[in-house]
Amino acid sequence: MFKILKYSFFDLMRSRWSYVYFAFYLALGFVLLFLNNDVNKAIITLMNIIIVLTPLIGTIFGVMYYYNSKEFTELLLAQPMKRSTIFMGQYLGIAISLTLSLVLGLGIPFLLYGLLKSTAIFDFSLLLVVGSFLNFIFVALAFNIALSNENKIKGFGYAILLWLFLAVIYDGVFLISLVMFNEYPLDKLALTATMFNPIDLSRILILLKLDISALLGYTGAVFKRFFGTNLGLITSLFILFLWVVLPVWRINRKLRKKDF
Repeated sequence: MFKILKYSFFDLMRSRWSYVYFAFYLALGFVLLFLNNDVNKAIITLMNIIIVLTPLIGTIFGVMYYYNSKEFTELLLAQPMKRSTIFMGQYLGIAISLTLSLVLGLGIPFLLYGLLKSTAIFDFSLLLVVGSFLNFIFVALAFNIALSNENKIKGFGYAILLWLFLAVIYDGVFLISLVMFNEYPLDKLALTATMFNPIDLSRILILLKLDISALLGYTGAVFKRFFGTNLGLITSLFILFLWVVLPVWRINRKLRKKDF
């Protein structure tokens, strides 16, 4: 698995898209720090970009890599190797390479700006942790979609639809539900609905750490009231971890039944 992981990692590192992805975050970090003298404000702006863009890139890269390396994967499957070993190596290679581009792209400008001497170092670290979680989550979801759809067009369509639903539509439907049923106690529903969307959960996790009540919104305020700041952070991280584990478990389950 380590050999396949290494191959997938360096294969993506040689791809020009990895450099474009890295250069985008590098330029974004420098521009935000140039426009904002306050690191905390730059982190809030980054949060709004990362929680939307990172899932999109992870989903597209995951689906694209699966379909483009399908012939090579079939060649590996002809060898005396476990299916889970092959696909877990590819999955980790993609997720780690995307995470590295994110961490280095944002880390370099902030380090040059003097992040180590700033009080915002822990907030920035949490932002990178959340971005890394989103990479691992959405690459795993992308693999699930690709394994379930042999047709490339369908696979890409479902992947974009998944991102669109979790990033945009989910919040809209949830907001309409809150307005329509505002006479009923919806605290538990709000908590449950938040846990079923890793993007919303990531946003609340960062805002809990920054302790910006005005930006928390209804679900964030409920989350803070139920769990408090510290317990809320731990709970959010644990649920994000489950969001990684469950899709990976489904990949392995799907591999046992799939006929290649």
